[in-house]
Amino acid sequence: MTDASAPEGRAPRAGTLFAPDSRTRRRNAAERRFRAYGLTAVGLSILALVVLLSSVIGNGAGAFRQTFIEIPLTLDAKIVDPKGNRNIDEMKKVTTIGYGRQLEASMVAAVAAAGLKTEGISDKDIAGLLSKEAAATLRNRVLADTALVGETITFRALANGRVDGFFKGRVTMESAKLDSNVTPEQLGLAQRMREAGLITLAFNPDFLLGADASEVRPEAAGLGVAILGSAYMMIIVLVLALPIGVAASIYLEEFAPKNRWTDLIEVNIANLAAVPSIVFGILGLAIFINMMGLPQSAPIVGGLILTLMTLPTIIIATRVSLAAVPPSIRDAALGVGASRMQAVFHHVLPLALPGILTGTIIGMARALGETAPLLLIGMVAFVREYPAAPPEGFFDPASALPVQVYNFTQRADPAFVERASGAIIVLLAFLICMNAAAIILRRRFERRW
Repeated sequence: MTDASAPEGRAPRAGTLFAPDSRTRRRNAAERRFRAYGLTAVGLSILALVVLLSSVIGNGAGAFRQTFIEIPLTLDAKIVDPKGNRNIDEMKKVTTIGYGRQLEASMVAAVAAAGLKTEGISDKDIAGLLSKEAAATLRNRVLADTALVGETITFRALANGRVDGFFKGRVTMESAKLDSNVTPEQLGLAQRMREAGLITLAFNPDFLLGADASEVRPEAAGLGVAILGSAYMMIIVLVLALPIGVAASIYLEEFAPKNRWTDLIEVNIANLAAVPSIVFGILGLAIFINMMGLPQSAPIVGGLILTLMTLPTIIIATRVSLAAVPPSIRDAALGVGASRMQAVFHHVLPLALPGILTGTIIGMARALGETAPLLLIGMVAFVREYPAAPPEGFFDPASALPVQVYNFTQRADPAFVERASGAIIVLLAFLICMNAAAIILRRRFERRW
């Protein structure tokens, strides 16, 4: 008779299925503790991620919405086109000072027309609610369409950064008393203007499309140049790193003899994957800029450095994918008369493609977020002009998204903190899209054997 079939009413013996002994109880308790430790670790990780994302999104969501002032404005031909011949070259000689005077007069007139109280506020203070970028924006609009001269238009301009911060809760009446850039009276007028419909808070596409701005114009700072610079560098990385990495992996995994030299190469590739990114920046500064004479702060240099960083990741991921293909696939191809190259390129490589694409995209995602090597090659410079279309644009000055985040955090105005968090949101969105693409491509090309 076994323990499992013990009759009812009889006490089970210690150490059986019915009565585990002390050693079994300790083992079961240890397993329960280990599961609890694992769940606790997962919970803490999720909590940390939620806190991080909540902080970034909470601080950066306001960067996508901006305070605008809409006023009717008549473009005086005597100011913007003194000679009256609508010649662009002559109209370009009119500086933003003349446009600023028109904006000031129109702003004062709009406030008066709305019947708003302005006691204790000068005309200069009323015009000070506008961003210092407003005059340049108006000038660019007139130069782009000279038919506006002499017409009355509704001009939509950015509000001053302090006014924008007031409506977003970053600036208060108490802090305005200690601020030399704004007064409580100005903020009170801004509140009345919003109630009258002259001030609105709306989506700001220029944050994604516009160029960077100076420290005195945080409300006008955008990510357009940085996004374009990052896109150019990713194109260079994709064009160079993918074919070189895949070709090197195929040779090492499928064709190279197994000797001490290939072992040395494999060890060095693994070591390169662990090298700090700033070392690649020093290497790029010494070779690509000092020796080869390539321009600083150019996507071509950043792309070459990020290619060197990404190659080990792609090579390791590709080799793992090739090694995961069963040897029977190779043997079957060779058995029906295929050459070694045909077996690799017609059978092995297509089966390894999901892992190759995944490794490539993850490597590029890592490169997209790198900052240290780009700082060493001068991409931290203030760049206002957009780079040209490729291939000329690869050699034009540009910035990058992670470097732009660094730039924003180094500036004194509190509005740049919001801009930095907004740039992080954009960077995270790109990374999420790239990782999602890796998952989709892996499932799309995945084959069972």
